[in-house]
Amino acid sequence: MEVTIKIKRQNPEMPGKDKPHWQEFVLKDVEPTDRLLEMLHRVKWEQDGTLTLRRSCAHGVCGSDAMRINGVNALACKVLMKDLGEKVTVEPILGLPVLKDLVVDMEPFFEHYRSVMPYFVNNTQVKPNEKGLIRERYQSQEDREAFDDTTKCILCACCTTSCPSFWANGKYVGPAAIVQAHRFIFDTRDEAAKDRLNALAEPNGVWRCRTIYNCTPACPREIQVTKAIGEVKLAIRRGSPEGVIKVGEIVEKVFSGG
Repeated sequence: MEVTIKIKRQNPEMPGKDKPHWQEFVLKDVEPTDRLLEMLHRVKWEQDGTLTLRRSCAHGVCGSDAMRINGVNALACKVLMKDLGEKVTVEPILGLPVLKDLVVDMEPFFEHYRSVMPYFVNNTQVKPNEKGLIRERYQSQEDREAFDDTTKCILCACCTTSCPSFWANGKYVGPAAIVQAHRFIFDTRDEAAKDRLNALAEPNGVWRCRTIYNCTPACPREIQVTKAIGEVKLAIRRGSPEGVIKVGEIVEKVFSGG
């Protein structure tokens, strides 16, 4: 099939082209199972070598090719052309400064990420067993399940840049940072949960979320982002992550009609 791809472009390096503008490219012999990333490669390699975009693994793991496709955030390497139709619009993700074409400055995003202490904290010495060997910190399957979903985040920024609260206020920490905090807050082996909860209780923390639900469908890893944010809110209200999961399960059943 023949496909027209309309790309929003911006090139600060060239006078007169520093303002955003749209450019169309026509591609022939497109297969329904081709992925959008392959088509963008064809545009760059066959028609305009100045087109700039990020990409790396091309398997939906690195998250580098996040962009706004037909008005929805997604990874270009995961979207099939048969699901997009013959006319496709592609633009950079919203809420972050555009460096060139489809490439945005991710530093504000990663600054929010770093603010929630996205690393394991435990200063308690592990005691050796009866043989004098040091083992890892054990965790039950039930305890692992409490945060298993949020370990899947690949920091693509699809959820954060689909959030109207983030568009309105770039100081809002954003869904992705909260998801990363959730992964450690509910880890029973970690000892910095209260520090993260205190950080997220600040004015630009979790309470700027208006539960619009844009973030959950935007996630290419199918993480229940809104649910995770709700559980963090409950943990802040209770002053501890303990017992929050059971409350969250009840709330989820109510919303799902279960």
